[in-house]
Amino acid sequence: MKRTERVTALRGMDDNDFARELTALHTEWRNLRFEEAIGRLTATTRIRQIRKDIARIHTLRTERAIDAALREATAPATTSTTVAS
Repeated sequence: MKRTERVTALRGMDDNDFARELTALHTEWRNLRFEEAIGRLTATTRIRQIRKDIARIHTLRTERAIDAALREATAPATTSTTVAS
């Protein structure tokens, strides 16, 4: 999968999907590091891809948090006003 396709797929995910994807990536990363330690790793580039995907997910989560905070800060205040008689 190309990088742009991967980013597009990640942008379509919600927070629960991010959590599941992070768990899966961390598990795969741990297994690959173990294989590397014992000398059985053949897909050496996969470790780098996983690390980049993890970073992309964290970046997208941060972007969403910043966007939500900006929307909240710029949202019109909903205060009730009373008319004095």
